[in-house]
Amino acid sequence: MTNPSAELPIREVLHQKVVDHLNVIYPDLDPQAIAHELVHTLRLDEDCQSPLAHKNLWDQTDVAVITYGNTILSQDQPPLKTLHHFLKTHFPMLINSVHILPFFPYTSDDGFAVSAYKQVDPVLGDWNDILRISTDFHLMADLVINHCSAQHEWFVNYQQGKDPGSDFFLEVDPEEDLSLVVRPRTSPLLRATSTPGGTRHVWCTFGHDQVDLNFRNPKVLAKIVDIIRLYLDMGVRIFRLDAVAFIWKRAGSNCINLRETHEIVRLLRTLIEHADPNAVIITETNIPNRENLSYFGNANEAHCIYNFSLPPLLVNTLISGNCRHLKNWLMSMPPAQNGTTYFNFIASHDGIGLRPVEGLLEDDEQEALIQTMENFGGQISWRALDDGSNKPYEINISLFDALKGTTAGEDDWQLRRFICAHAIMLALEGIPAFYLHSLVGTTNDYERMKEHGHNRAINRRQWQEQELNQKLADPESHHHKVFYQLRRLIQLRREQPAFHPNATQFTLHLGEQVFAFWRQSLDRRQSIFCLNNISDQPQTISLNAINLIGTDRWKDLISEEIFEDMLGSVTLDPYQTLWITNRH
Repeated sequence: MTNPSAELPIREVLHQKVVDHLNVIYPDLDPQAIAHELVHTLRLDEDCQSPLAHKNLWDQTDVAVITYGNTILSQDQPPLKTLHHFLKTHFPMLINSVHILPFFPYTSDDGFAVSAYKQVDPVLGDWNDILRISTDFHLMADLVINHCSAQHEWFVNYQQGKDPGSDFFLEVDPEEDLSLVVRPRTSPLLRATSTPGGTRHVWCTFGHDQVDLNFRNPKVLAKIVDIIRLYLDMGVRIFRLDAVAFIWKRAGSNCINLRETHEIVRLLRTLIEHADPNAVIITETNIPNRENLSYFGNANEAHCIYNFSLPPLLVNTLISGNCRHLKNWLMSMPPAQNGTTYFNFIASHDGIGLRPVEGLLEDDEQEALIQTMENFGGQISWRALDDGSNKPYEINISLFDALKGTTAGEDDWQLRRFICAHAIMLALEGIPAFYLHSLVGTTNDYERMKEHGHNRAINRRQWQEQELNQKLADPESHHHKVFYQLRRLIQLRREQPAFHPNATQFTLHLGEQVFAFWRQSLDRRQSIFCLNNISDQPQTISLNAINLIGTDRWKDLISEEIFEDMLGSVTLDPYQTLWITNRH
């Protein structure tokens, strides 16, 4: 039996931590009552666990897939059941985590304008389907924390002067100077709204159907914590804090990455990890690299941060045939402390973000990247600047089509280039996450983009399960080739201690056409030299240049070639990857 007196100190420590967070967020309010409500809402006064500091909740076997709940369809069952069956059938013992993009009722933005946080969209399935998926996979769900749908009950109530909701939204005088506010969209920031008190203007960072919540009101925070409790009960282990950088606003500031924002992330981590010490928080902050890194805090904010600079830098590297910028970026990335790690991805439901390469790529290089992507069928989405002009925000394109050639045009290396990109992602420090469409080599969906009227739909195809299975079974199909080559690389990664997300990583200098780095396992028993030819020409590397230890027996895990002559050399074909290891 549990000793209540032994639990009491944990609860007291938790309560004081919550109070300390609240003193930063709400310095003019009494934090005690708010703390009691949050702890009670999360049921931590009934069951409170003590998390271990700096504990890695992952290892090299962790590989994630990102997908919409309705990416794969069949005629005889709800999409969530079809997705569950597809993943269990095709990725047994390969994928252990699944991020199902917002699976709630919504009104726009393919799920990110949530109209009911506590329901599963009946078009997809129900909570039982979610629970079944969570028994076979670590389930990641979106906590759409910055805003809700304009048709959510809270905003409908706001318009009618009713609770809950009458004070959940941020009203702003349209005459106020908002020129410093950082915007990810080109739509007007304020929405005129009729209320019983007259016309009010409410804040809408992402568009007028996505109305920002006012976290200055602690009742909003309490509602979010109540939603977190439900998600924990439904098997969610990984919480993706969507657009979290924007949640706190202050007049005269840029209204992004403010102190209160970081403190709310710390508070949510404190609460969630005391409810489940194995739960993970991931922050989704599509912003410049240095700002993104700040969400690690001192291992007391996000467990993981999206490595947003990786997709544009890697695509730029592979289409230019030059790894200078990618290499410089990798050298600048601090090793993640134990208890934190990077969440690596190179394709997603959104586009290839351009803000994360601000300060990393020159303007003319960004222009060449954009032009090449447009040549390959990509579209450009824009954001508004404070001077009223617009600037490219992201490139919308399927990754398979993004890599169909170089700045010189299309060529015959598309498949090799695509596999090389994923081999690099799989080997880097951090947890790799595959967009489901990349795992099966989906191409640009122009018809869906035209039908839905927005650029991001180009990379959000819906497959019929039978058709997709047929393509995956056809050896002549590029879908088959992508699928089986990536499955093999995933399996190889999972077997290597040196690919632990927190294993040592050093950048190697082997020229601008070979992107190379070294990984060493936490116990120092395994080394892997990762050599990637990112050009369309063969590259010869002296084995002496990577300092292979002569007393060890070295082998490339991918080709299974054995290296006997430590003074010899190796030639990499265009876009070939070698994982040379001493433990095999």
